[in-house]
Amino acid sequence: MPKAISYTSPLLYLYRIGALDWLPKLFDEVWASDAVKNELQAGRSRGYDVLSLTDFNWLHIVNPKSMPSEWLSLDLGTGEIAAMALALENSSHIILLDDGLARRTAQAAGLQVWGTLKVLLEAKSQGFIDKIEPYVMKLSEAGMWISSEVKQRILTLAGES
Repeated sequence: MPKAISYTSPLLYLYRIGALDWLPKLFDEVWASDAVKNELQAGRSRGYDVLSLTDFNWLHIVNPKSMPSEWLSLDLGTGEIAAMALALENSSHIILLDDGLARRTAQAAGLQVWGTLKVLLEAKSQGFIDKIEPYVMKLSEAGMWISSEVKQRILTLAGES
């Protein structure tokens, strides 16, 4: 099984739709950085329902050794930059990102990128779920913006349209 490095949003959305436990079934290891942990703690301190990374023994906190300086000028958060920097240092890992700019930047750097919707597709292909459409709807209800075109493409890929 592959290994993964996650940014905040995939962890948060999977948590909110009750699918976070799929990650240790899809990946040998799942890493997140202190920057991701701090973003989640900030959300919790503001009263949001967010996961605590320490509640999941399969989720490891690992930090990058350095941050590419050219990424610091982009409109990306420290959590995204830390996740991408960690993935650069561990290029065999899949990086979990949802933000468009972060995904394009990671792909341009040669990283293998999955979004939350790809996790749903993999969960279906591995038999964890029978249909992804209810989970796509739950993601929308949880605050993830999914265009009708992307929704249709994902359902087509899943063989549900």
